[in-house]
Amino acid sequence: MLQTLKQLFGLGPKTDYAALVKQGAIILDVRSKGEYAGGHIKGSLNIAVDQLNKNLQQLKDKEKPIITCCASGMRSASAKSILKANGYKEVHNGGSWSSLQHSIKG
Repeated sequence: MLQTLKQLFGLGPKTDYAALVKQGAIILDVRSKGEYAGGHIKGSLNIAVDQLNKNLQQLKDKEKPIITCCASGMRSASAKSILKANGYKEVHNGGSWSSLQHSIKG
């Protein structure tokens, strides 16, 4: 219970997103196509969260780490839940794409 609360409020162990990307993690941007066109992380995959269930075939390897991101972290949290429910093993909510980009380049 305490661990769940820590993770919910971001107090748990920090995820090393840069290391995950170096290991080949997929960065999944779940914003709309228009938002994505306005700026995104180079090399990221764009599937809007409301289209994710219909496009899971684009994420073939369920063992490969996936980092979800969006504008604020809300849609990426939903995307993480969808992916976990569909059997993807290692899914991380990277929060907003801009802060994730900063974490990766850090």
